[in-house]
Formats: sequence, structure tokens, C-alpha cells
Amino acid sequence: MRVLCFLAVVLLISKDHKSFCISHPKPACRYPPSQWCRSLEIAIECKVQKQCMELSAIKPNQTVPPVALTLYYESLCPDCRSFITQQLFPTWTLLEDIMSLTLVPYGNAKEVLSANGPFSCQHGEPECRGNMIEACIIHFTGTSLAFQIIYCMESATNVLNAAEPCLQLYAPSVSWGTVDACVTGRLGYELMHGYAVMTRALNPAHTHVPWVTFDGEYTEENDARAMSSLFHLVCELYKGVKPPACTGAPVKLSASGCLKE
Repeated sequence: MRVLCFLAVVLLISKDHKSFCISHPKPACRYPPSQWCRSLEIAIECKVQKQCMELSAIKPNQTVPPVALTLYYESLCPDCRSFITQQLFPTWTLLEDIMSLTLVPYGNAKEVLSANGPFSCQHGEPECRGNMIEACIIHFTGTSLAFQIIYCMESATNVLNAAEPCLQLYAPSVSWGTVDACVTGRLGYELMHGYAVMTRALNPAHTHVPWVTFDGEYTEENDARAMSSLFHLVCELYKGVKPPACTGAPVKLSASGCLKE
């Protein structure tokens, strides 16, 4: 009842209605009830963090669009692998609530007609297979889960050998046989062709990978900053109330610990 009433207060006040809940938290804080779950810092100050977390309500203002980041890359490019593992994945882990991510595993590949297949890749046939595997994984699992699998692959010593165990680790409901059939079949080709079209449509045209756009736009300044400090750039580009991770706001946890016997 306490949680339901609290939710009613937040929802009703946000819609300029009156609330008639009798049982709800009455924190002594400087924020009105409509803002109690606006950030973790506010929820802690108003002593309602438990209720906010239970309602999954501690998120940035959803009326503000997230920063739309699109990464154009190829699976065996050393710089792409470094960017994914050292910049993009840590940033996405901390700022997923204010980011939308699109992965385009095509890079400097080309559509060709040859005995080796319909695509030619900068780092050879293994890279074409790696690109295709990641495209199929994105198709079957969705970007959020796929990115965890792709991070697992790209951080491994051997990207291709890591594909199956990484898939089993993060998406056990998706069989490797399903992914492999996609890679060798018509679906894989269609996915890669779609990524080829997206890559060729870039304006300005990409000159290297990784190539990063924000809200569909590319600038040399943002590219340089993304390679060195993507986290701070995403925080800066987000137009809504900055989450605690961006502001560096201290989060005071309840006092507890392992006592010495």
C-alpha cells in the first residue's frame, strides 16, 4: 500500500491532479513530491530511495530525448576494439538511461561479387564473418543484450573463437546454430546489406573507423572527444537533468559493514 500510494502521488501530481492517498512517505526535504524520483540524489535526500527503486523510477526526465550514438565499426579493427572496450562499453554501462545506441558492424567493407562471398572486408574473410556474426546477434537479441555479447567478443584474444561462448554466457536461449544459420544464409546477407546502405549514406562519408555520430551528425571535434573521453561528452550532450554519474554527486549509503567478531 505504501508503494502504491507513493506511485499515485508522483503520477497524479505530475498530471496536475489532486492525490487522496493517506499513507505515503512524508520526507522533510526541499523538493516537491513530483520530483522525489527525478534522480538518485533527490530520492536519498527525501528518504524515498527504496520506493523509487522498487518502482524503477530513478531515471532521467524521459521527456528529454537520450543522446543517440551510432557506432560504425568493423569486428577486427584494432582501434574499433579499443574504442568498444575502453570507451563505449564503460560509458554505456554507466549512462544507458540517457543514451540510445545503434551498432553498425560494417566499417570499411565493400559489397562485391566474388567466389569468396558478397562482401570484401578490410581485414579479410575472418572479419567479414565477424561482422556477420555480430549483425546476426544484434538481430536475434536486440541492441542492449547484443552489446554485452559483442563487448565479450571484442575484449577476447580471438574475436571469432569467443563468439559462441559469449553468446551462451549472455543469451543462452539463443542457440549458436541459429546464429550460424543466419551467418551462412540469406538473412545474414540482408542484414549486412542494410548496414552497407546505412554506411554509404553517411554525410560526410566516413574516412575511418571507428566512426561515431551523435544524433545523426558527425563532427571532427566530437569524434576526437569521443575517442578520448566519451563519458564526459555524453554527459555534456544530454539536455536533461544530469544523472548522478555525470554530476559526481555523492551517494550516501546506509551504514553497514562486516563487524569484527
